[in-house]
Amino acid sequence: MAISMPSLTLGIEEEYLLVDQDSLNLAEAPEALMQACRAELEGQVSPEYLRCQIEVGTRVCATIEDARQDLKRLRSGISKCAAQFGLSPIAVSCHPFANWKEQHHTPMDRYDNLRSALGSVVRRMLICGMHVHVGVEDQAARIDLLPQLAYFLPHLLALSTSSPYWNGEDTGLASYRLTVFDNLPRTGLPPDFKSWAEYERTTGTLIELGVIEDTTKIWWDLRPSHRFPTLETRIMDVSPRLEHTLALAALVQALVRMLSRLRARNMRWRAYDRFLIGENRWRAQRYGVDEGLIDFGDRSIKPQVDLLEELSDILSEDTEALGTQQEIETLVGIARNGTSATRQRQVHATALARGEAPGPAVVRHLIEEFHTDL
Repeated sequence: MAISMPSLTLGIEEEYLLVDQDSLNLAEAPEALMQACRAELEGQVSPEYLRCQIEVGTRVCATIEDARQDLKRLRSGISKCAAQFGLSPIAVSCHPFANWKEQHHTPMDRYDNLRSALGSVVRRMLICGMHVHVGVEDQAARIDLLPQLAYFLPHLLALSTSSPYWNGEDTGLASYRLTVFDNLPRTGLPPDFKSWAEYERTTGTLIELGVIEDTTKIWWDLRPSHRFPTLETRIMDVSPRLEHTLALAALVQALVRMLSRLRARNMRWRAYDRFLIGENRWRAQRYGVDEGLIDFGDRSIKPQVDLLEELSDILSEDTEALGTQQEIETLVGIARNGTSATRQRQVHATALARGEAPGPAVVRHLIEEFHTDL
């Protein structure tokens, strides 16, 4: 029986921090702001765990251009509404100098239950991420593609890194967000399930015992979505610039198409042990694009730009079909020139050299980047 290709529809979720336009400190979203955002954005916005956070989600998009228009509308709407309250959104995974101990969680049943279940671990979740959904309607295909797509999770993390600072200190990592997030249970690389039935049996054990209500409480770097017929990539830091978010989403979409194309020909991406993929995950978390990742095929460490150029060749048929060659070129530029973590450190160093306060300088830079492509 021939295997049909999935729809490859796209959905993008982003989490933002809200800062006071004058002090550049984190600021809690007043209820009036949330009401204004809901009215402006037709239900595509919601509060997040902390009161200083806000989340948006695109509609189901057929193409990257559809996602561009919708996400641009969402980012512009959040900015417009926030400005009425003297606030600005920033799309960054960690605020450069905020203290997590000073933040308060949103009073909702879901978040109250998280606080009760996870204790002090969840209190430190002053982090933001981005999730990319790609439509894969067939359950068997979702599980078959899961471990294959997991190979590329470190590549996605490396290109997205935007959280070098925590509590005003340079952590030495490109993505400190992942360090914080990994303190939660049920995180990290997904297991290698052999069938959808095995996935349901495994996760169902926790549901039947009352440990979790459903699979939304499983926070792997990549998972079958609980609500949608999609594979949901969750490993990435949120990107300050709109076009970088879209480029990363385009890469996820192209990878799923490539792996689905192989599957339709009774082929698959070579499987590697999660221990080895985990090492690349760490390298991406630590270095971003400043150091290479391990190419397990030829047993070497390759620079990020070389990996992206090779991947671009592998995906050429897919990006041509999807019309996303330009987005992949954007990622090659990131691999060559650095991520948000790189740019934040450059702004920090320049501010220090000028005798300015570096933390506020970085926040001003992040506000500017949020609005660059709008």
